[in-house]
Amino acid sequence: MEKKLIFRGAGTAMVTPMNEDGTINYPMFKQLIELQVEKKADALIIAGTTGEASTLTDEEHLALIDFAVKAVRGRIPVIAGAGSNSTAHAVFMSKECEGLKADALLLVTPYYNKASQQGLYLHYKSCAEAVNLPIILYNVPARTGVNISPLTYQRLSEIENIVACKEASGNISQMAKIASLCKGKLAVYSGNDDQITSALSLGAEGVISVLANILPQETHEICEAYFCGDCKRSGELQLKYLELIEALFLDINPIPVKQALGMMGMDVGECRLPLCSMDDVHKEKLYHVLKQYRLVP
Repeated sequence: MEKKLIFRGAGTAMVTPMNEDGTINYPMFKQLIELQVEKKADALIIAGTTGEASTLTDEEHLALIDFAVKAVRGRIPVIAGAGSNSTAHAVFMSKECEGLKADALLLVTPYYNKASQQGLYLHYKSCAEAVNLPIILYNVPARTGVNISPLTYQRLSEIENIVACKEASGNISQMAKIASLCKGKLAVYSGNDDQITSALSLGAEGVISVLANILPQETHEICEAYFCGDCKRSGELQLKYLELIEALFLDINPIPVKQALGMMGMDVGECRLPLCSMDDVHKEKLYHVLKQYRLVP
């Protein structure tokens, strides 16, 4: 069965801008969306980890996706974060996002519960059966405490509307195994900005990126160069932005990327608790790196 690709290239894991009182700053969100479209982002991922989904109410979460779909107006795919550690809640959110006309869903593994591989399979199968939208599996064991094994990926790839995965384990050997087992049935996206070219070399279709909040066009170009056959150029760009990528993970994501955007003049506000501001030492280091890349005065 041939599965339609949701996007190819660099999808931006969007931050959620906040006002001083902690509410969502929709005018700034609109500005960020327009910047992403203008600068060649290949897709937008709304209310994922970088979008602070875990501290959004369901009402805020769905309003954010509704706003993004209407603001993007079909120019690029809008992928809605809809995962939960409760299967019933993930099914509910998936249905709601489908009703809001998102183009696809990003479903993180159930966190904290530490489900078995069979539990993960049944969780994703339940979500897939509840909607017609294409689904991207999201594996980030450092944050969730559970890893999708390559064999479970293979089983899930047999489900018609499970079409891709965001593989953020950081394990290139696992990514190679997934690509081998699921060839033609599951598109792979790197979930790590420091492994884009490496992932592409194993057949990945792109990246779901934090870096693209800062440099959407440049992240797109890392992928585009590879797809155009200039693997050397893709690798050179990957290495060129490596220090910036590392700086964006000086603290827990999305703390540094929101701090960076603020330093660049975009009022995205602070993260919601329990995530808090970086300490002064890390702020200074981040600013120094942004200055190296001529992103701040």
